[in-house]
Amino acid sequence: MLSNNIKIKIHRNIILPFVLCGCETWSLTLREERRLRVFENRVLRRIFGPRRNEVTGEWRKLRLEEFNDLYSSPNIIRVIKSRRMRWGGLVARMGQRRGVYRILVGKREGKRPLGKPWCMWEENIKMDLQKCFGGAWAGSMWLRIGIGGGHL
Repeated sequence: MLSNNIKIKIHRNIILPFVLCGCETWSLTLREERRLRVFENRVLRRIFGPRRNEVTGEWRKLRLEEFNDLYSSPNIIRVIKSRRMRWGGLVARMGQRRGVYRILVGKREGKRPLGKPWCMWEENIKMDLQKCFGGAWAGSMWLRIGIGGGHL
């Protein structure tokens, strides 16, 4: 039986890098964010297991607040958003001639399917920056984050 410290190290060093591979370029919807949070909570519940109530002696699942006390790392969505903003700074410094810039910032060609429009990577960067810094990041001002050295 492995201790909780070893299980947490396995989670941080093997599971999270595998799950977050290429997350800098993801364009997440709310449904996908919720599914990632559910995945992370399942893994943490599996690591820490149930707790026994001192008064009644019954076993119960841990609540999310208790996970935050036991597991000090940021949640998976916050990690994805910070990596995406850091990647946005790198793309901004690349310049408009580079292929990566043109692919990530460019518009799709052809017809879109019926329903909600595609969620673009650039729009996710703008939403992340607006949540962090308020309404000051309007239009294409997100490209200026690359000028200051790459750190947000």
